[in-house]
Amino acid sequence: MYTVIKRMEISASHSLTLPYPSKCENLHGHNWIITVYCRSKELNEYGMVVDFSQIKEVVQGALDHRHLNDVLPFNPTAENIARWVCEQVPYCFKVEVRESEGNTVIYEKD
Repeated sequence: MYTVIKRMEISASHSLTLPYPSKCENLHGHNWIITVYCRSKELNEYGMVVDFSQIKEVVQGALDHRHLNDVLPFNPTAENIARWVCEQVPYCFKVEVRESEGNTVIYEKD
């Protein structure tokens, strides 16, 4: 089994829609750390699970220096972002999204 791990930092803003008062409803930003885990029993014809640059393009290309509410079709919580990234990257089985030093979300496929 091969596992590829790609860690990236993106800067992005968002605001959350919540059913209770929260300062997170206001526009704010984070320097997000996103770690993507991909796994395969077999390598492709180039000897890779997935190219690191492909992972970077999917994540940073779509999210870096963007307002996430304008890019993503859902409430851009860390949980939803983690699931979305996992669905976009081939062979991805787990994504960690850290929005601050003390706040990290992990999404894993069943």
